[in-house]
Amino acid sequence: MDISVVIPLLNERESLNELHDWIAKVMQSNRFSYEIIFIDDGSTDNSWETIQQLSIKDINVKGIRFLRNFGKSQALHAGFEKAQGNVVITMDADLQDNPEEIPELYSMIANDNYDLVSGWKKKRYDSVLLKNLPSKLFNWAARKTSGVKLHDFNCGLKAYNQSVVKNIDVNGEMHRYIPVLANNAGFYKITEKVVLHQARKYGSTKFGMDRFVHGFLDLVTIWFISRFGKRPMHLFGALGVIMLFIGLAFTVYLGVDKLFFNPTGRLITARPQFYIALATMIMGTQFFIAGFLGELVLRTREDKKRYLIKEEINL
Repeated sequence: MDISVVIPLLNERESLNELHDWIAKVMQSNRFSYEIIFIDDGSTDNSWETIQQLSIKDINVKGIRFLRNFGKSQALHAGFEKAQGNVVITMDADLQDNPEEIPELYSMIANDNYDLVSGWKKKRYDSVLLKNLPSKLFNWAARKTSGVKLHDFNCGLKAYNQSVVKNIDVNGEMHRYIPVLANNAGFYKITEKVVLHQARKYGSTKFGMDRFVHGFLDLVTIWFISRFGKRPMHLFGALGVIMLFIGLAFTVYLGVDKLFFNPTGRLITARPQFYIALATMIMGTQFFIAGFLGELVLRTREDKKRYLIKEEINL
């Protein structure tokens, strides 16, 4: 199969028929073998019924329905597990991503041998204050922190070599950082393509300003995991050594001063340096314990289901 189109969605009933017809037209005109995988992330409208109707009309349509809303990352993870295409395309269901971009994205993966091509919505039809400016700040921070030079990490329109989606683990809310996860896994041929962005035709956005707060917190998480995820003791052990060294230095200073220079002066416990030494040595010990616990968890963790599927179609 040439292409798998993976589309996570939440309450997008109005746009599904139009989106399906548009994708099918592009695929058929380019003679691609394809599948369209809709992942219903706990919709409360009639999105699932629409997907069922589309699957009857078009055998290439497949569907996954979550028991409740588990989030976009889990929806993408489920779609990636089922995808069979040599190239996997992800896009949003709100008609803001243009399916006409698919042939060129496919060519960049299949012919130019890129591992991942990320869309760049250079011209956006979103609110400047609520989306555009926060998005620019967020993308700048992501570039500086991760070292992956993309302008639009959060664009839903992306293309992947199948080996990428089968070897990265998209969890939590890490869908924003799939290029970073791919880069950390060793897929270094990552580029971007300017794509058309369209104004939302139906409904309203499902994301608020809180997604940028969560995004920055996730950015810190992924930085930590990429640097120390397989060796937590390297970070916590280093911090522990620094704290213990500071505590030991103050302890030696207090002891030498008391024994040789000021034997009749204030009690050691009445001096502020004593409490600095005590606090830093306790902190150093705690950092070491955190490092040991991190190493133990890393070696004993088990994979657990992050979502529950209620129904599937054609899978």
